[in-house]
Amino acid sequence: MTTVLGVFSVLKDHVKLKVSQDAVAIDNMVFKLHYRVTFLILLISTLLVTARQFIGEHIRCIAGPAMTDDKIKVINTYCFSTSTYTVVKHMNQTSVELGEIAHPGVGPASKDDSVVHHAYYQWVPFVLFFQAILFYAPHYLWRNVEGGRLKTLVSGLHMASLALRDSSFSTGNGITVPSTNERNEKIQQIRAAFINRIHLNRPWAYYLGLCEVLNFINVLVQIYLTDWFLGGAFLGLGQAMAQGTGDTNMDPLDIIFPKMTKCVFHMYGPSGTIQNYDALCVMALNIVNEKIYVFLWYWFIILSVITGLGLVWRILTMVLHSRSVLFNKLVFTMACPGKNNPWDVLAVTHECHYGDWLFLYYIAKNLDNYVFKELILKVAEDLQERRQARFSLLQEKVPLTG
Repeated sequence: MTTVLGVFSVLKDHVKLKVSQDAVAIDNMVFKLHYRVTFLILLISTLLVTARQFIGEHIRCIAGPAMTDDKIKVINTYCFSTSTYTVVKHMNQTSVELGEIAHPGVGPASKDDSVVHHAYYQWVPFVLFFQAILFYAPHYLWRNVEGGRLKTLVSGLHMASLALRDSSFSTGNGITVPSTNERNEKIQQIRAAFINRIHLNRPWAYYLGLCEVLNFINVLVQIYLTDWFLGGAFLGLGQAMAQGTGDTNMDPLDIIFPKMTKCVFHMYGPSGTIQNYDALCVMALNIVNEKIYVFLWYWFIILSVITGLGLVWRILTMVLHSRSVLFNKLVFTMACPGKNNPWDVLAVTHECHYGDWLFLYYIAKNLDNYVFKELILKVAEDLQERRQARFSLLQEKVPLTG
């Protein structure tokens, strides 16, 4: 158990499992499935395929009883760094049961026999790590574009609903409750920032939408990248497992991730002649590889469906944000659970472009219901005053005639 914990201890300083008091939500749950869940899954998979304490040596080859330990080490290194292969005509479990061959895919082969070379196992940890970086990239881009704008506005208001004193105080577990004056000043800052930038939040919303589209494109690209990496075996992996053994009685996973392979090693003998060693290799690494890629097949399919539904939801918010009272009540209740007045929300959203609406939604996600209700009432009043001022100005420019 200590060994297992030691392997994953490298992640403890880079993966945050506890949400801090000042944490600010700048994206949704679908986004988090990419840069938190999938990123972590791929990092763990990378560690698993590089940790020898779980499966021992990644490859062990034998090439006859007379081989010395030094020669075996050389053959192991050679076969792992080049490639191993299986013979297609011997990929038959029935032949193994009849005693015709020792293992599936392993047997005598002529120059004309079709063979399948297996070299992907050398690159599995590098590809998995590269995929992890790609899943984190849209979040990294969005975080830099967003620039901490939401955090600047809402920081210090997580416990504002408890602000009942004239001075701030800290609880026993390190949570700070602001004073009533601090709360009111912070609400005024958010109110002024929102009103002053109304109709100017479009780039903010566009970048968020762009990064969500990048998430969807990325997961689709990863499916095809993995299929290319595994020689076209990944896309049909789920169907092959569902169908089970075919005419050859072979487990589909044993075909894609063989546990026993062959490797031919050439070296010079004492007299200078070339000696060929037909090695039989145990691919212990494929025991882990097959489980990783089976899980990734299911996870990538689920993630792509969820991400696609997330984009459909984003389109619905664009269409309905300024039209439906029920829709706004539902959305803002999910963002900030409590008893908000939907008419006040609708009064605000009627004046907003989609970027302003989306920015207000994320403000709601980061505030207590009591604080957000107070904010939305003030914003509605400000917008009402702006409408009256515009109407008065219009009347002055176009006076009514009798």
